Amino acid sequence: MQNTVNEVYVKEIFTSIQGEGLYVGEKQIFVRFCKCNLACRYCDTDFSLKNAKKYLDSVLFDFIYSKNADVVSFTGGEPLMEIDFLYNFLKKYKEKLNKKIYLETNGTLYKQLAKIIDFVDVVSMDIKLKSATGEENKFDDNEKFLDIANQKEIFIKVVFDNNVTNDEISSCIQLAKKHCNFIVLQPKMPISSALELEKIYDKFYKKYKNIRLIPQTHKFLNFL
Repeated sequence: MQNTVNEVYVKEIFTSIQGEGLYVGEKQIFVRFCKCNLACRYCDTDFSLKNAKKYLDSVLFDFIYSKNADVVSFTGGEPLMEIDFLYNFLKKYKEKLNKKIYLETNGTLYKQLAKIIDFVDVVSMDIKLKSATGEENKFDDNEKFLDIANQKEIFIKVVFDNNVTNDEISSCIQLAKKHCNFIVLQPKMPISSALELEKIYDKFYKKYKNIRLIPQTHKFLNFL
């Protein structure tokens, strides 16, 4: 069903601890949208509208405003698929919310990002590798996305498995060197052997020192 600029289907809203990336361990409010433009084979999100709830922008604002956390993470799915709603919501409510806006994105929808970048504080951008996702690599789109995103705080997150290629590693490093200070390496769950992780880590580290190996910690802690 089509949303309007004043309403949107949301899969779930909850307050929890950020389990991924450089802000791991921080309390955040998560707004998980339903749509995505990719179909990664490891994805654990149900994108159907089953059990989703339609929110008016004013109701969503009231819900977020009432929660005891200083950061709102728009996630998915791919939140930029709801760009018309997001633009109007953030333009209308960003100042009133008085919360940091944290965007979790697959880094492909650069035209949509340009519409809301002024309202975003932190961008957590995944690079979706073909070796892990089954989707074609989109490094050109990632480059255009980062050209826009790097006016704000940004870091790159790379979900990988044992199939990651040397060319993929080189492309990720090239993007990071040009656009941001860190690459977060996130092993695809379940984690492979420590030996394999170390080998892949070293392939990145030999070319680029500003990397962090951070698994999905919320899965260890049994948080959402």
